[in-house]
Amino acid sequence: MPEDERSPGAPDLTPDLDEAQWLELLAVGSLEVRGRMPWSSNGTFLVAVDAGDVGAQAIYKPEQGERPLWDFPEGIYRREVAAYELSRALGFGVVPETIVRDDAPFGTGSLQRFVDADFAEHYFTLLGVPEHDPALRRIAAFDLLANNADRKGGHLLKDQRGHIWGIDNGLCFHEDDKLRTVMWDYAGEQVPDEAVAAARTLVASLPEVLTELLDPPPRRIAVLPLPRRTPLASMAPRVTPTQGGCPAGR
Repeated sequence: MPEDERSPGAPDLTPDLDEAQWLELLAVGSLEVRGRMPWSSNGTFLVAVDAGDVGAQAIYKPEQGERPLWDFPEGIYRREVAAYELSRALGFGVVPETIVRDDAPFGTGSLQRFVDADFAEHYFTLLGVPEHDPALRRIAAFDLLANNADRKGGHLLKDQRGHIWGIDNGLCFHEDDKLRTVMWDYAGEQVPDEAVAAARTLVASLPEVLTELLDPPPRRIAVLPLPRRTPLASMAPRVTPTQGGCPAGR
């Protein structure tokens, strides 16, 4: 958001923090609800996070704001956190820092660092730009590993430093094959070597935090280990396009 459009007294959206410092801020900062995010199917709130000497904004998704789904159990917020933990374990850096926060204004939920992005950008504007291709391939591989059932174009954000993030990852880790994505441009192409190597390492030692967050524990990642060069499409036994084959909302 441009500086001249920010309200007076608003916290710095992007303080210069490393990952550990972001996690600490999210965990200990006081929370103040600033408003509800538009176009969200579940209760999703913008909150100010204040730790005294540093502050920022975050996205808060309380469990009590979730709408029941026939194919996913309650507690979608835990899958938001699990997606961050998977990205972290893989070393991909594609999901903003996200934690479970129990003492939040509307009860337990996920709290994720707000990405100060150019919201005119989305998957379809980023696609075809050579400098963005490695990040998009990494996110496509991540979605296959996480079994993401809801990758829309607008779920990809480019921050003010040019880094591309994947948000809204709550519909991941289903025990059945449920990959639904707009990122069909990478179907059949090779998974980056770094992603294959990271996935092999992950399978050898699945982080305990993933099994703690997910019930039942994830089975999806067990499709690996992979050959050294693996087509993206082959990582998912069944892939179905969203909304009858048309790209989902941006």
